[in-house]
Amino acid sequence: MKAHGSVFKYGDNVDTDVIIPARYLNSSDPKELAAHCMEDIDKEFVNQVKSGDLIVADKNFGCGSSREHAPIAIKAAGVSCVIAETFARIFYRNAINIGLPIIECPAAAKGIEAGDEVEVDFDTGVITNVTKGTTFQGQPFPEFMQKIIKAEGLVNYINQK
Repeated sequence: MKAHGSVFKYGDNVDTDVIIPARYLNSSDPKELAAHCMEDIDKEFVNQVKSGDLIVADKNFGCGSSREHAPIAIKAAGVSCVIAETFARIFYRNAINIGLPIIECPAAAKGIEAGDEVEVDFDTGVITNVTKGTTFQGQPFPEFMQKIIKAEGLVNYINQK
C-alpha cells in the first residue's frame, strides 16, 4: 500500500477545532465536512487539495476534542496520509478506525516542506521526499492495521469477517 501526492504543511498543536470547526458539526456527511476542512488555518486548502495529497505537521496533530469528524473531514477531502512528529492519542485511534493512514516520523516532519512531492510505503514505513531526493524511516503499519485501512475503516473490516 502506498500514498503519493503534494504536501500541505502545518505546525504544532493543530487541533480538531481547526481541522473541522465546531460550527460545522451539525453534519456527519463526509463531503460536507471535507468542504470545510482546515478552513480556519488554511482558507485555500479545500480549493487546492487533490486526491492523494498529504498533510505533514509538527507535534501533537489532532489534539483537542475526541470527535472523529476531524479525520473523516481530512480523508473525505482526498488526503491519502498524514505525517507528523506526534499525534494526539485519540486522533491517532480515530484515524485508524475510519481508515485514514497516519505515520509518526519526526525527521520527515522536519525535512518535508509545503508543496514537496512525497511518497509513503505503508508496508516498509519508508517516506520518500521525491522533490528533494531524501528518505525517512517511519514506523510501518502492523498487518492488522493495514487490513483496517484497506477496508476503509474498522466497521468495514469487522463486517468483512
